Amino acid sequence: MEGYDKADGYSKNKHDEIFSNAVRAGKRTYFFDVKATKKNDYYLTITESKKRYDKEGNFSFEKHKIFLYKEDFDKFSDGLMSALDFIRNSNLEDEPINMEQNESSDLIEGLETETFSNVEFEDLAE
Repeated sequence: MEGYDKADGYSKNKHDEIFSNAVRAGKRTYFFDVKATKKNDYYLTITESKKRYDKEGNFSFEKHKIFLYKEDFDKFSDGLMSALDFIRNSNLEDEPINMEQNESSDLIEGLETETFSNVEFEDLAE
């Protein structure tokens, strides 16, 4: 595939993996993966991974994945920024959220520049 060099860590078996970033936030890990279709169109997958234990103490990972395509980036970004602004400006009974000291501040900071997040799509109505 054009644009990929095996020396850069990409091979024909991994032709759709362009960029990956893992962000640990408390008990969860978020994976932001940029991939390419066969027509070389980029899209984003956002995966939330959380370690779960069964009664015997064995663990597995519960994962939730979102696929975000370029034609939806602007609307997704607008919705995310509206939600973040609402949270920041809410009249919370607890202490105000300090985005610089919050354990997920790296995630939010990255989202502000990349404008991506994890959303439950069943909650969205057209």
